Amino acid sequence: MLKGHCDEKFSELRKILDHQLNSNFELGASVAVEWKGKEVVNLYGGYKDENKNSEWQEDTIVNVFSVTKAVSGICISRLIDAGLLDVNQNVGHYWPEYSCNGKENTKVIDFLTHRAGMFGFENDIPQASWGDWDIYVKALEKQKPFVTPGSSQGYHAVTFAWLVGELFKKIDGRTIGKYFKDEIANPLDIDFHIGLNNEQVKRCASITSFDRLDSIKPPIDFIKYIPNFLLNEDLVNLKKSLQSKHFLKAFMPEPFQENDVNSNDFRMAELPAGNGHGTASGLAKLFGILATGCNRNNINLMNESTLDQATKVHTSGPDTVLFGVKLKFGYCFMLDGNKKTNVHFAPIFYEGAFGHAGIGGSVAFGDKKNELGYSFVCNKQQKSSSLYKTSNLLTEALYKAIN
Repeated sequence: MLKGHCDEKFSELRKILDHQLNSNFELGASVAVEWKGKEVVNLYGGYKDENKNSEWQEDTIVNVFSVTKAVSGICISRLIDAGLLDVNQNVGHYWPEYSCNGKENTKVIDFLTHRAGMFGFENDIPQASWGDWDIYVKALEKQKPFVTPGSSQGYHAVTFAWLVGELFKKIDGRTIGKYFKDEIANPLDIDFHIGLNNEQVKRCASITSFDRLDSIKPPIDFIKYIPNFLLNEDLVNLKKSLQSKHFLKAFMPEPFQENDVNSNDFRMAELPAGNGHGTASGLAKLFGILATGCNRNNINLMNESTLDQATKVHTSGPDTVLFGVKLKFGYCFMLDGNKKTNVHFAPIFYEGAFGHAGIGGSVAFGDKKNELGYSFVCNKQQKSSSLYKTSNLLTEALYKAIN
């Protein structure tokens, strides 16, 4: 079932992915690892489509959803590194039109850490092509924040694309997708793209078993009726999140259907929050470069001190959108979090790891201490309780192999 290569030291990863594919838990998937600057794992197998008409190839690319946010974070960090962006400056300094209706004091760091209070569209998401960038931007420019900017963390699942993306565009002049292609992907031969062309679309695996995003919430609405004094802190935070209904605003289920995320309109748009497409090998290489000095082939991505600052914990919840969970974020990067090997609704990120996970089950991260670049990508969305099961099994086996 599996093709590719795997150093003997990491043979457990081969066994795990082979089992997950042969048991039909996964439809098509790939895992790749860079260790100390060398690709030691690049395995792929299964099928690109639900009918199993097309096998997963080495150059098959797939939508990794919010893993894209970490790639955007790399681009943002390069602006910071170049002295072009100050995270403590008001957003309005770079994007004057945004500074209205209660958003005047929004800081750049609020955008990067999901604290801008703009996790959804006030009047529901615009009914427009995904490629109509300015329509979405104008809607966000005009509206009021749901909460006071900077006052709390609420995951900007979708709106992150236009908030961070437009801020970036105001400074550099290019979209994040174009910048990443010009400055990182092409020079370093990294097979990852935000906004596909016709030839790249032909290489795509189809996302399958894709649920309405609002169905991924935990089935525990009854907690809303339990008095706070009977609940611990985490359950109180969960209760507050459910009562706020911020989750429904942030994930806006209507436009996200299986046929839509596989449409050319979605794939060819540039949405630097959630429609990056690539290979596991490409993402492992990208994070492997960051984990080994930020330099490869005399191309420097940024100063290591800039990466260190970007991957420090700058917010840690409780997240009002994601059910009060104490998620940790740096500058767009998801950080140190779940370490429980039997909990699979959240990805395992050991201490020091920085990257992101996607709602389809894909994960990518770097780890400077262990000089690791890792990525798992897949095309079958699991139920919420098992969303990151395959990646978590692989991550656990990876760390056992090097320690």
